[in-house]
Amino acid sequence: MSKPFKTLDDMGDVTGKRVLVREDLNVPMADGAVTDDTRLRATIPTVTELSDRGAIVLVLAHFGRPKVPSPEFSLALVTKAYETVLGRPVRYIDWEGDTAAVATLQPGDIAVLENTRFFGGEEKNDPAVVERFAALGNLYVNDAFSAAHRAHASTEGLAHRLPAFAGRAMEAELDALDKALGSPQHPVAAVVGGAKVSTKLDVLKHLVARVDHLIIGGGMANTFLAARGVNVGKSLCEHDLTGTADEIMEAADRAGCTVHLPYDVVVATEFRANPPVRTVNVHEVAPDEMILDVGPAAVESLGDVLKNCRTLVWNGPLGAFETPPFDTATVALARTAAALTGDGSLVSVAGGGDTVAALNQAGVADQFTFVSTAGGAFLEWMEGRELPGVAALTR
Repeated sequence: MSKPFKTLDDMGDVTGKRVLVREDLNVPMADGAVTDDTRLRATIPTVTELSDRGAIVLVLAHFGRPKVPSPEFSLALVTKAYETVLGRPVRYIDWEGDTAAVATLQPGDIAVLENTRFFGGEEKNDPAVVERFAALGNLYVNDAFSAAHRAHASTEGLAHRLPAFAGRAMEAELDALDKALGSPQHPVAAVVGGAKVSTKLDVLKHLVARVDHLIIGGGMANTFLAARGVNVGKSLCEHDLTGTADEIMEAADRAGCTVHLPYDVVVATEFRANPPVRTVNVHEVAPDEMILDVGPAAVESLGDVLKNCRTLVWNGPLGAFETPPFDTATVALARTAAALTGDGSLVSVAGGGDTVAALNQAGVADQFTFVSTAGGAFLEWMEGRELPGVAALTR
């Protein structure tokens, strides 16, 4: 079945061609060293394949949020670590002042070009900046889904200026997202957690029309419980949004989507690691207590929901997972989802920074069908928005 976008398989012979590859090299650093190379490793399939096929690979990426070009935001800082990850030589080229260096590259060579955000018009998608980038290459590959929600010169503009293709990481991401919400196998469940309903309103409104089960956790669940007349005590709760929560539940009813809220919860009178806790029915939360996790009976019942589903989309933890013991529900449900995925009965797609951290904590991130490291782009995709960097790749 043909894909709605071109991939590396559609490129033909690339020997000696200069290929501009937009990657995500925006890695965390401390004391001059990369502290998490996940994003670097995600680029390996695309960059090494193009190099092996004889292309001259010119990697475009942003790094941090520089107001003006400055050494602490230079991709020169990342190049050594990138060389180690790729296991082959990588040249750093500050082509703002050294375009001649690009001309010296040979087939198979890999070079990292300077931070795209050092160019004032990058984030404005300035046609003049697009032209400067385009003049360096013959072909364009976007492999950075995490930046696809931004219409920048290097993420969107170039796709209209040069023949454009999706890299392997982008291709895998788009395939997984299509399996999750584009053309999924039903029943579909979505787990949506996090602190505030206000940050996920568009996600919830979009999902109720597309999934069969909506599992709401985190502080968000408290707002929905309050909308149902539950006294949530001192819990994090957006009382001004209970009307909106009601509207979402009514929309779910009309769409035939079942909304799952916890009926037993773990509460404490103070939010810290390992305080005295008790597990209670949601109607038994005392005025001085706060809900900090979903209770074991509710988690078991949610596990049964997943056993009857074919597809799962997950964004956000069920409780205050960074603080023990309030990671218990998230870890338990994640392990259930991982086991069902391993059995072949569930396609599981998860994304967002907190979600990835929670799945890593549960030790199951590598057991889900697909885990997206994209934050904003994953959320905007869950909201049903068109992502400029993806739209520009469509045939």
